[in-house]
Amino acid sequence: MTSHYVKANQILPSMPGTAVAELMAAVLDKDMPFRFCAPGFSMTPFIRDGDMITIASRRLRCGDVVAFVNSNCGKLIVHRIVHISRERYLIKGDNAREPDGCVSRSSILGRVIRVEHRGRQVWLGTGIERVVIAFLSLHGWLMPVVWTVWGIVKPFAGRWTRRWIE
Repeated sequence: MTSHYVKANQILPSMPGTAVAELMAAVLDKDMPFRFCAPGFSMTPFIRDGDMITIASRRLRCGDVVAFVNSNCGKLIVHRIVHISRERYLIKGDNAREPDGCVSRSSILGRVIRVEHRGRQVWLGTGIERVVIAFLSLHGWLMPVVWTVWGIVKPFAGRWTRRWIE
């Protein structure tokens, strides 16, 4: 059985962001999804360090998590669209204090269509709730809300939540 994904786990750590972005763009141009292991903590708690993410070319909406090359540092970044204005997209990491800035549609390589944590698909953060997450993130309220809700839920949480958050 052939895979419909390009898996870049072994080569990404040694490649600079622009090279990874070029590889990703080439794969997406062929209408194939690009799958790789997400490094870093800027999208915590919805995408965590080491999660497997799949990027594809799709229509962009507010709240979508997208891959783009940051023109300031040349790094490949995977962050959320928190606002759209006249074909400009304001991008911000869920766990970041400041937005990355506005980027044009042509700067965005694709959007995250799947997130896997320890082999299990993660649903929270990629569905319709992404719009609420984008709104909270834009105003700097996301992490305080997440930690407040978690503080309330945790004492009542049973075994089912460990599967969801671990």
